Amino acid sequence: MTRHDEARAILAAFGFDKKRCNDRSARTLLALTQIDESKNWADAQNPMIGIQAVLDWARSRLHFPIAPNTRETYRRETLHQFRDAGFVIYNDDKPARETNSKDNNYRLSPEALAVVRLYGTPAFQPALTGYLIKAPGLAAKYQAAREMTRIPVKLPGGVDVTLGAGGQNILIKQMIDDFCAYFIPGGEVLYIGDADSKLMHFDAQKLAALGVTVDAHGKFPDLVVYQPEKNWLFLMEAASSHGPVDAKRHGELATLFAGSSAGLVYVSCFPDRAIMRRFLADLAWETEAWCASDPTHLIHLNGERFLGPYGAG
Repeated sequence: MTRHDEARAILAAFGFDKKRCNDRSARTLLALTQIDESKNWADAQNPMIGIQAVLDWARSRLHFPIAPNTRETYRRETLHQFRDAGFVIYNDDKPARETNSKDNNYRLSPEALAVVRLYGTPAFQPALTGYLIKAPGLAAKYQAAREMTRIPVKLPGGVDVTLGAGGQNILIKQMIDDFCAYFIPGGEVLYIGDADSKLMHFDAQKLAALGVTVDAHGKFPDLVVYQPEKNWLFLMEAASSHGPVDAKRHGELATLFAGSSAGLVYVSCFPDRAIMRRFLADLAWETEAWCASDPTHLIHLNGERFLGPYGAG
């Protein structure tokens, strides 16, 4: 029996479903524990490693060819489920690290590692039984650590949601709290794009009623807010490091929302004017620019009207 076969058996013993006991998941466990055919499970290690290190281990130590475009499969189809079960800890060194950071990492939980090291010995089954009894609590413990780093947001209308910590979400919270309050009174948040939980707030029914065909793979803006009083749909991009409404993005959004019965208002949102200046020359005409540092002010990029849709009389 190879170490690869044993890794699959270990995952099955821990109660993972069929997809989390497949060859990909076995390679992931071997990488997380730094085990190859020359090592015993008692030698299992617990480093913090990223997706690239997982793939590199499979290529160099397990001699398995892996295409670069499989990164997301390993992340979404194996590591996310390991994390949710408390089997793996995500960013143990810095839980609030930005979702798209190159330093994101995973490591086996200490409790799971202790059991894995006993595989092949008489002590494995008793230790596994004890682990599985505690597993729901362990998963809840690590989940709670992640939840503590999330950003609480209250939507217009009083609905509470949370966003992943860091990245664009800090600015998205300001867009909801401040821009909506000053410029979209009575607005309804129909979509929030959270980097670590795509479609985390998504009113598909309301968008469909407005004539917007929803494509989960489409390049939605970071925030979509509807103002019933004026029948305006605000398409807002958070641009703390990239992604304002330039000419290319304006064209993409215009195509994506072409069926909208509401007038479209395009807004690029920035943390402050210093960052806005970096993108100012690229912003599309007939759009709006807003800085969270000056929440009561708005910059309009020319056109026949101030803060309003175009092509709709």
